[in-house]
Amino acid sequence: MKSILIRDTTRQEREEIVRQSLSWCGGGCENCSSCWLGGGKAEDIYQPYIDGEKEISEINQEYQASYQHGTV
Repeated sequence: MKSILIRDTTRQEREEIVRQSLSWCGGGCENCSSCWLGGGKAEDIYQPYIDGEKEISEINQEYQASYQHGTV
């Protein structure tokens, strides 16, 4: 499996990684809960990764922490 780290991917590859990762739900949010929990659209949550600003693991950790502390 190819690395998904920012340093090892292009913006286009990161867009595809996010798109493929979110495709399991069929493009809907039924199983995600992000929108109705205040997290916003799942695609938007991963925009900093696509933009090369934060790794996926950082975004997931931040979202998990905010969810556990009730800020999302």
